[in-house]
Amino acid sequence: MMERLGLGDAWSKLPRSVRHAALPMLVLVLLAFYPSYYSDLTSLIGTNSTAAQLVPTVPTMVIMTVYVIMALGLNVVVGYAGLLDLGYVAFYAVGAYIAGWFATQQFSPHNVHVVSVGVPHTVQGIHVNVWSLLLVGAVFAAVFGIVIGLPTLRLRGDYLAIVTLGFGEIVPQAVNNGDNWFGHNITNGPNGLTPIDALGFGSLHNHWSFLPTVYYSVTNAVSYYYWTGLALVVFTLFCCIRIRDSRLGRAWVAIREDEIAAAAMGVPLMRTKTLAYAIGAFFGGMAGCFYAIYKSSTFPGDFSLNISITVLCMVILGGMGNVWGVCLGGAVLSYLNYQGLEAVGNNFNNIAGTSFNVPQYTYGIFGLIIVVMMLLRPQGLIPGQRRKVELELGVEGGSLYEASSQ
Repeated sequence: MMERLGLGDAWSKLPRSVRHAALPMLVLVLLAFYPSYYSDLTSLIGTNSTAAQLVPTVPTMVIMTVYVIMALGLNVVVGYAGLLDLGYVAFYAVGAYIAGWFATQQFSPHNVHVVSVGVPHTVQGIHVNVWSLLLVGAVFAAVFGIVIGLPTLRLRGDYLAIVTLGFGEIVPQAVNNGDNWFGHNITNGPNGLTPIDALGFGSLHNHWSFLPTVYYSVTNAVSYYYWTGLALVVFTLFCCIRIRDSRLGRAWVAIREDEIAAAAMGVPLMRTKTLAYAIGAFFGGMAGCFYAIYKSSTFPGDFSLNISITVLCMVILGGMGNVWGVCLGGAVLSYLNYQGLEAVGNNFNNIAGTSFNVPQYTYGIFGLIIVVMMLLRPQGLIPGQRRKVELELGVEGGSLYEASSQ
């Protein structure tokens, strides 16, 4: 008689790759259909109840995708290569201004259209296809990352953090005063660049009616932006996982663990570090470009130092070096920043009968979260296996293999 297999036994007999992919695929499916069941979810809780405010709205989910992309990009620099970067917002700004320059009327009376979508040819300015701008903004940010990375190749620790912090402060000030660069208005200064062309599928709408010509032409435009952001997150995840498991990813880990030993083993330090900056900047620029298109504007005030610190906190909270942890950290902190803390404050005030303004203390709360994490779980919410062993067992004066085998 054949022995009946239980559910647990059947699960254990599945290939390891299938078991590892099951949970991410389930989460991806739930996220993909989120706009479809969001209203049902809030109705179940009670649309007008304060508890319903805790459910992230679709616009909040769009912002969460942007920050997850940025956190994954910074994780390449900080989590993989171990290079502390406090100026990551500079790459975010570069991507946003690429969208502002090539999808607005900023450079009127010039009239240049390159496969533009949903923009009449009578509209002045430079209008490049916004889908291609996501790639152009990312590539331009990667080049900028190389420019920033080159002066820091010989620096470590605090000195590296200070230099990257300086670059992160230079870029917002430069765009803020860019309305008169050598007599030319390049960035429109504090007034920013607006409106930026919307995403859309143009003539493809004639063949597939569910694809809008431009997003703002449909009532659920924010849902299309959310699905676009989710697709960019999946693309970023795929790239980060593939790079992590490549020769380059192993070289980054070697540099992070012991730079001198890595150099002695033949790892080219300058090229490897520069690639870390470039690839991390690539995703930061893509996120900035997408967010500027979503908002249809970009302003110098959008690129404060707080963004760099917040994204770094996302990486630390989730677990440096682990893409799934970084995704979770980015989603949690961005949700708290844009909706969660206000919702929690409203619920607390309704229960306690107070008028406490919780969002006013956002960064203080973030700081408290990081302090608690460093004391109770320094490896992060979902730590990488290597970092978990390093922090729990310790490898001081020995190898990781020796520590893990004790």
